[in-house]
Amino acid sequence: MAVAIAMDAQTVTAWMNEIAASVRAERDYLVQLDAAIGDGDHGINLNRGFDAVTLALSTEPDGTPGKLLILSGKTLVSTVGGASGPLWGSALRKAGRALGDEPTFDLAQLVDAMAAALASIQDLGAAVPGDKTMVDALEPAVTAMRGGLARGASSGEMLRSAAEAAEAGMRATIPMQARKGRASYLGERSIGHQDPGATSTAMIIRALERTVAGTP
Repeated sequence: MAVAIAMDAQTVTAWMNEIAASVRAERDYLVQLDAAIGDGDHGINLNRGFDAVTLALSTEPDGTPGKLLILSGKTLVSTVGGASGPLWGSALRKAGRALGDEPTFDLAQLVDAMAAALASIQDLGAAVPGDKTMVDALEPAVTAMRGGLARGASSGEMLRSAAEAAEAGMRATIPMQARKGRASYLGERSIGHQDPGATSTAMIIRALERTVAGTP
């Protein structure tokens, strides 16, 4: 039986800060990946967006976890161009609504929130696994989280398996031909390139793992 942990607003803020630091560190790598099959601005856009998120959250010290995720999503929509702003913005808002107004949330609620985020992205982008998008990283991560919850895994085990699943999904995009987004315009020329959206998504899940690992 997994040990129950209670996550709160501080967890959400720490997660967003961890994402911002990860994206900042890998900004040029994300730009390089996107330059091969997209506009080349994915790393720049996400860096600007999550820096804005950390600033916005710093002014909301008394927000609930759900409200902070909603604020994060709204901030991404208003500051990030391209597809990643609307997609992750919608995802975080839906995740926040799934958490509601409670001051804390547990692993089951975290899984439900991440599932809501995935559903939002798929509704907005109409992508499925195999389309060479961020869904190829996020869907296996959510599946791994659900599996970990069902077998009573610890938070660390659950999120480690989710991060590994996301990274495996990210690597699996390399031989795929893009069927959605700007990369789809390249047709067969998109084959052989790792999808930048799947890459940043795997970074976001790994940031979640590191954040929750530090939750008492």
